[in-house]
Amino acid sequence: MSLNKNNKYTYLLIFFTIVINAQKNNINEKTAVLTQELEKVVVTATRTKKLISSVAMPVEIVSKKEIQQINAMRLNEVLEEQTGLITVPDYGGAAGVQMQGLDSQYTLILIDGVPLIGRIAGSLDINRISVGNIAQIEIVKGASSSLYGNDALGGVINIITEKPIRGTKVNMNYRGDSFNTHDFNSTIAIKKGDVSISAFINRYQNAGYDLNKTDDIKTIDPYVNHTFNTTIIYKINNKLRLNVSSRIYNQEQEYVPTANLKGKENANEWNNHLVLKYKENENFNGLFDFYITNYKTNSYLNNTDTNSLDSESYFDQLLVKPELRIVYKTKYHSEIVGGIGLNYETLDRTDFSTKPFFSAPYVFLQYDKVIGKRTNVILGARFDNHNKYKSQFSPKFAINYKANNHLNLKGSVGYGFKAPDFRQLYFDFTNNAVGYTVVGYNAVKTVIPRLEQQGQINNIIVPISSFDNKLNAENSLSINFGANFKASSLFSLSANVFKNNIKNLIDTRVIANKTNGQNVFSYYNIHDVYTQGIEINTTLKPSQQLKIKAGYQYLIAKDESVKQKFKNGNVFARDKNGSSFLLARNDYFGLFNRSKHMVNLKFYYNIPAWKLDTNLRTTYRSKYGISDTNDNGYLDKYDRFIKGYAIADFAINKNIAKHYKLGFGIDNITNFKDAQNISNIPGRIIYGKINIQF
Repeated sequence: MSLNKNNKYTYLLIFFTIVINAQKNNINEKTAVLTQELEKVVVTATRTKKLISSVAMPVEIVSKKEIQQINAMRLNEVLEEQTGLITVPDYGGAAGVQMQGLDSQYTLILIDGVPLIGRIAGSLDINRISVGNIAQIEIVKGASSSLYGNDALGGVINIITEKPIRGTKVNMNYRGDSFNTHDFNSTIAIKKGDVSISAFINRYQNAGYDLNKTDDIKTIDPYVNHTFNTTIIYKINNKLRLNVSSRIYNQEQEYVPTANLKGKENANEWNNHLVLKYKENENFNGLFDFYITNYKTNSYLNNTDTNSLDSESYFDQLLVKPELRIVYKTKYHSEIVGGIGLNYETLDRTDFSTKPFFSAPYVFLQYDKVIGKRTNVILGARFDNHNKYKSQFSPKFAINYKANNHLNLKGSVGYGFKAPDFRQLYFDFTNNAVGYTVVGYNAVKTVIPRLEQQGQINNIIVPISSFDNKLNAENSLSINFGANFKASSLFSLSANVFKNNIKNLIDTRVIANKTNGQNVFSYYNIHDVYTQGIEINTTLKPSQQLKIKAGYQYLIAKDESVKQKFKNGNVFARDKNGSSFLLARNDYFGLFNRSKHMVNLKFYYNIPAWKLDTNLRTTYRSKYGISDTNDNGYLDKYDRFIKGYAIADFAINKNIAKHYKLGFGIDNITNFKDAQNISNIPGRIIYGKINIQF
């Protein structure tokens, strides 16, 4: 569906006309009687329920109400509107989330407190997560390995699903849009006596899209996926409660990487989660958590020219995670959280030298102390033992000081780590078309002698003896300091200054030259990288109907060793004529795919008399570098950049009678597209939605 370019102004006019008319209807309303919103409760940051104002770490919550207002279907649509987060397309069009300038591989994604797996190339595709049954999303920024261990180097995103409350509830949603995308989901929840049962089903169909009409392949190939989630909660007695939940996900996608290759990829995921909760009294409770999950993909490609099989690949990952956790509240205004557990993980995939397994028992302890009436201090630490890399000790310190009824000061320092993944340790891949080889760190001693015996090695650059030691885990010291100011229910402001220092960054290097002129690559620890900046969020409520939210992030993300090379005058570039020239210190821009400025601005308006709510949301991302065009290996100001751009979205929802709600919206009103460089923005999307609940 195509629209005239000037229509974007019509949509804005409609929005503000509704606002003005409704203001007239409520002209006599006084802001003094504004209803106070209940303060949100967060569990992810400390693994216990706490008011968000008392949490010492930077935390954001996205409520179910906000998700419904913007008519979101998938998790990426929600996260990309949050301050300090940006979704970045990765492997096969998958969307990972960048947090505080750190890659998506450093953010741990949880559903109800347990991790999702299936990181094909380091990133976990958040497109596969439906938001139809989400109660709230909790975002914890900064290293959280003291509670969550591996992958929580940059932060944690915990998706908390809805639980039955009372009686019987049925909720059905359908949304269709101009790109022939259809989303249907339904939830049924029943609570009767001591038993609660809920079931959620989702079918999502995407016809794909093509941003480049000059070739025979699509930017994103068509796919369809299904999600089924069920939860049973049984109150055994006044002290004991059992939660059992299961989730099944499957997706089938066409796979057409070139004009003469065509195939399919199937992804299947399941997880089972059992939680046994024991509560002796208000001061003591325990929890046994058992989680098992599997993520599997299979794909094939046929050569349409020869009508023969070109390639096949598979990926099969299993995680088993038991954990025992105890919470004890003392009479001295303190709380102790401790636990022990085990991560047991296996992976069988194409181009691996073996079928490896990880075994990592862990123990953690956290002490939460209230000092006087104004200060809350948290001390925590976790120890992870591992069969394939060095053990990790992850401490954390956080403090929250209530200066007065309006101002809270917060600070935290934490250690985070990201262990080498299976790919970085066991990969054994040769590109048949080009001829290069990538070898995992632990596979080098086996693969290089084999390639030598086959006559494929011309010379060895890095001696095999260099791989005697273990590949170190990447680690980070994360520092956050901020303040929350709440003048009243009308205005609040929060600011957080952050810095993440990453050491032992895992990168690739050439370890041997092949006789075909190509290279053999492997992984090693090298760079020290840092990201630093400030995040600001503010909320303004001029009236009971209107709420305005704004967020801003300023980010600097650089490699310390590269920065020093520019400073020492050791980096050169080539001009259009091929001549070499020296780059200055200020020519270094930083890490690829990072924007210095990100802004979001959101207007929410509701008209109770009309049973209508509407919103207009805008996000802006400043320029960022995507490739090195002068062959020095670094991002300087003469390289290739994407210009800054803004995305504006509009939504309006109207309740009909008691059980029905209709929605309409336009995502990307200005129809922004970049066919060559940005694959995850298809253009303007016009959609309609219907909700039925009883």
